Amino acid sequence: MMQKAEKINLFSANTIQMRVFHITWLTFFLCFFGWFGIAPLMPVVRDELHLTKGQIGNIMISSVAITIFARLLIGWLCDKIGPRLCYTIVLAIGSIPVMIIGLSHSYESFLLFRLAIGVIGASFVITQYHTSVMFAPKIVGTANATVAGWGNLGGGVTQMVMPLIFAGFIGLGYTQSESWRIAMVIPGFALLIMAFVYYKYTKDCPQGNVLELRKTDPEFRAKAADVEGSFKLALKDYRVWILFLAYGCSFGMEITMDNVAALYFVDNFKLDLQTAGIFAGLFACMNLFARALGGIVSDKLSGIYGMRGRTTVLALCILLEGFGIMLFTQMQTLSWAVVAMIGFALFIKMANGATYSIVPFVNTKALGSVAGIVGAGGNLGAVFFAYLLKNENASYQESLYLIGTVIAIISLSCLFLNFEKKQVVEKKTVLA
Repeated sequence: MMQKAEKINLFSANTIQMRVFHITWLTFFLCFFGWFGIAPLMPVVRDELHLTKGQIGNIMISSVAITIFARLLIGWLCDKIGPRLCYTIVLAIGSIPVMIIGLSHSYESFLLFRLAIGVIGASFVITQYHTSVMFAPKIVGTANATVAGWGNLGGGVTQMVMPLIFAGFIGLGYTQSESWRIAMVIPGFALLIMAFVYYKYTKDCPQGNVLELRKTDPEFRAKAADVEGSFKLALKDYRVWILFLAYGCSFGMEITMDNVAALYFVDNFKLDLQTAGIFAGLFACMNLFARALGGIVSDKLSGIYGMRGRTTVLALCILLEGFGIMLFTQMQTLSWAVVAMIGFALFIKMANGATYSIVPFVNTKALGSVAGIVGAGGNLGAVFFAYLLKNENASYQESLYLIGTVIAIISLSCLFLNFEKKQVVEKKTVLA
């Protein structure tokens, strides 16, 4: 019987574990094209549909709010039918509103399509679930962080590429109105292709596919079930809620910037769509290394100071993120604004990694529930920040400054995370 992989061979796809690794991060990468493909085109959509600042805020909220419920459902569904079929279904269904959002001709219809597209955000749960069942405990943290970071990189590439696709259709003679609509067909079609690839070339776990394995063992599960009452255990632990807030400040702010960055650069620095997309894309491109860096620094300081080292890293990253956002809003020149944005982007991604370097130590009997609740904090954080950004009486600069202040204050809560002294660092993992 095939076992979980003990190491990551980056330049190999010969084993089912590594095939899943590469297909999973690539699929998650393309999911960002579907989920946030419309974001860098919003200046054009705003002008055509005559959207107000409040309506744009509602659109941002809809794109992330539905993801909270979708993630809760998809985690349960992965246990029932396996991650392979789950991802296939999410990709196939999610591709539809992406391809046909161009049929929108009013705020209301655009809002509904954006809401439906938000379901694609559940792909994060499947991505983490699938790598978790394919890799052994000593390497699973590295596997999860790598596929998440490389997948999130899609948010940056999307900001750069979608305006170029839009410009390409303009060059072919289409109007602006026609071009943004046709451009969205491309990421939708890419998701449809990946649905076929995922179904054809992956398996649920090293042993095979869940539904087939249950024919001989009706009780088979890809992952061990949580103990009874694990969700209640997680809900009662105050540390879970501190990490919930921390992830809301980090990942919540990340997807908020994915939504608003292009608009910010167009409005504040009068850039064209393509140039704004390039600068906005730099924000998410920090995922290439920064999320993993947060985990690495957390591991290193844990070896010296124990769990206090991990919690201090998290608090410091979120504090510097908050200060960085405030500094970003005060920059009056484009070059310094970009420098400040890259600075706070670094600490956002590091905070993401640092948060999930603590999650496994909170409650081993309720690990899945803890991870799920903390993950939901990211989306709820994005909903809260989008609500602040929709304020008609404040500019994006003023709203972001307020958000930075809130984040800096919340960072102090991480210092109240306490763990038993006997809790030690797990064995070091190596990216082979």
